Amino acid sequence: ELFNPKAPVFDTDIHPTAVIHETAKIGAGCKIGPNCYVGKHVELGSEVLLYPNVCVFDETSIGNNTIVWSGTVIRERCIIGSHCIFHTNVSIGADGFGLVKESKKNKSIPHLGNVIIKDDVFIGANCCIDRGTINDTIISENCRLDNLIQVGHNVQIGRGCILAAQVGIAGSTIIKNNVTIAGQVGIIDHIVIEENSIIAAKSLVCNSVDKGSFLSGNPAQPHRDFLRQQILLRSLDKDNKDRQ
Repeated sequence: ELFNPKAPVFDTDIHPTAVIHETAKIGAGCKIGPNCYVGKHVELGSEVLLYPNVCVFDETSIGNNTIVWSGTVIRERCIIGSHCIFHTNVSIGADGFGLVKESKKNKSIPHLGNVIIKDDVFIGANCCIDRGTINDTIISENCRLDNLIQVGHNVQIGRGCILAAQVGIAGSTIIKNNVTIAGQVGIIDHIVIEENSIIAAKSLVCNSVDKGSFLSGNPAQPHRDFLRQQILLRSLDKDNKDRQ
């Protein structure tokens, strides 16, 4: 019952403290909790559940049976699919980290793109999904994101990907279908990670990745090569101790 949008989580379908703009379209069976904000021309599908203190800004659409937990902010014009779950304090659609230098001062680049999250996506607590600069940031169907993940502007994530906690993906990187990325992996910008690849924990990915790869290390490399390096380093350390 905890994840069932039909569960009686509120005494009323729309709590009296919720602020809903008159142009918003609210689907059948939606439940909107205390202190939620739903902006201009927002569209909520049927059976959407917004827990207390959720903000959904102007012109965003959310598909059927999606659950949004407290503290989550979904910025303007985002497109959210059906049967998604966003846990507490998720940020969707904030401006990305795009900068230029002008007269030796940092200038932020306007971000005019969007965030598109397709059906059946799970996003853990405190994740940040940045909007695109001109193109869109896209998370495809059936992805699973753990807590505390950063997805930069213009990133595209394919179907069925799994990302563990504290992964950071820099802007304009493309991750193809069914990629698994373990905890604390860093991925630089403008590279492509091909489908069915696995990246081990704490790796730093600095180059594009071939289909079906298994990488580890800093910089990331084929896992067998990384293991050989570790064995060699340990043998060197042992030899040095023996000489002493």
